[in-house]
Amino acid sequence: MDGRLMHRRGFFVDGAWAAPAGGDRLGVVSPATEEVVGEVPAATAADIDRAVGAARSAFDDGPWPRMAPAERAEVLARAAKVLRGREADIAGITVEETGCAVSQAPRAQTGMVAALFDYYARLITDFEFEREVVAGDRTGLVTAEPVGVVAAIVPWNAPVTLAAWKTAPALAAGCTVVIKPPPEAPLSNFVLAEALAEAGVPPGAVNVVPGGREIGEHLVTHPGTDKVAFTGSTAAGKRIMSLCGERVKRVSLELGGKSAAIVLDDADAPGLMPGLVAGAMHLSGQVCGAHTRVLLPRSRYAEAVEAAAAAASAVPVGDPHDPATVVGPLVAERQRERVLGYVSLAEDAGARVAAGGGRPPHLPRGWYVEPTVLADVDNSMRTAREEIFGPVLCLIPYDGEDEAVRIANDSPYGLSGGVWTGDPARGLRVARRVRTGSIAVNGSYPPFPLVPFGGFKESGLGRELGPEGLRSFLEPRSIGLPASLRSASP
Repeated sequence: MDGRLMHRRGFFVDGAWAAPAGGDRLGVVSPATEEVVGEVPAATAADIDRAVGAARSAFDDGPWPRMAPAERAEVLARAAKVLRGREADIAGITVEETGCAVSQAPRAQTGMVAALFDYYARLITDFEFEREVVAGDRTGLVTAEPVGVVAAIVPWNAPVTLAAWKTAPALAAGCTVVIKPPPEAPLSNFVLAEALAEAGVPPGAVNVVPGGREIGEHLVTHPGTDKVAFTGSTAAGKRIMSLCGERVKRVSLELGGKSAAIVLDDADAPGLMPGLVAGAMHLSGQVCGAHTRVLLPRSRYAEAVEAAAAAASAVPVGDPHDPATVVGPLVAERQRERVLGYVSLAEDAGARVAAGGGRPPHLPRGWYVEPTVLADVDNSMRTAREEIFGPVLCLIPYDGEDEAVRIANDSPYGLSGGVWTGDPARGLRVARRVRTGSIAVNGSYPPFPLVPFGGFKESGLGRELGPEGLRSFLEPRSIGLPASLRSASP
């Protein structure tokens, strides 16, 4: 990778590179080699203050919120073009930062980024930002106003993609943004900021200051921010929601999941297992919407377990730079220990390791875990109820369709899911019964980014993507109009 992209000396604030307030540096460690591959300043509260101040000034006094939607749309469309030219940089950095397999980087790290800016550029061209309402002799003008300064806090598994999920609709609404990338993956969002500045987003409208939890809390509680948009763990989301609740601050949360794939009794359970295993191993299992519980009819359970174990054992694990690799390392040593700890918990509770379960013997260096299949899992086990965030698939037997739906819904989460069947109409009926934010029938996923994404229960609050994603950055306002200002049309 270009050394300039991997070694940054400052933060992106107010349209320029800003020297850090402190002198500490944060080393970026490769999950594959355990060696330092990049560096960025360690942010302080003063750095956050400066970024929020720039965003506040850009919102209160700058041109961006005052542009017509069509003008903002032109800038967003240019941003999409610039971002397409920077996709290789974004993907390359995230391979180094997170250990994402290069074979998956185009889909996971860049596939939706430019498309999102294009989508919201088109959407706001025709979006109804104002409407007139008449009741008898009274008339009201209902306007959709930008919420203000947005604190966009993103995780390490897809840092630019998930920053774009927040930044594109926020900018489309007329907001300004402070992006806080995580310390594990602090570098890639600087490319997003550079691209947006090149496209004509004015100074202060987008700022990037990476940092850890304490810096994140300072941003969340900062009086200069109006809304927090967060993607991350449910535990962190609860903390953020509490802090925002104390301040009546707007908040949207995209949190964890333990999604279920229901394989009905008329489906080819063994034949489906390679695809279900592959889905669970995407980004080494570090995906909130992964279908990590597979619910199987008891009559087909044994052969499905055998097929899943064979599929998992055949998944290529190794150097994320190798195009043949499917499962790379986990993001950090602590994450590897967490995942292996859950495997041990499963065995202690009576589950069986059908495949994997340890460190790949041919990879003595790096934070790797073998693609793992757990059989004989009961839905009451911690491994079935808690988000592991690693390459671990739980196989749960059931008796009858009603029990399958009950098990799928017996979870504190409700983010994603799937139904597999030989009868698509039956699959839709079952899908309607599952309490989850999105669900696929026979692998037919919703057409993101045109539709909303988010979760029920502890999987989050609010929605990203689609028109709903734009509305989450808008405040409705009602204005009473005197007769002289009423529209001429009835």
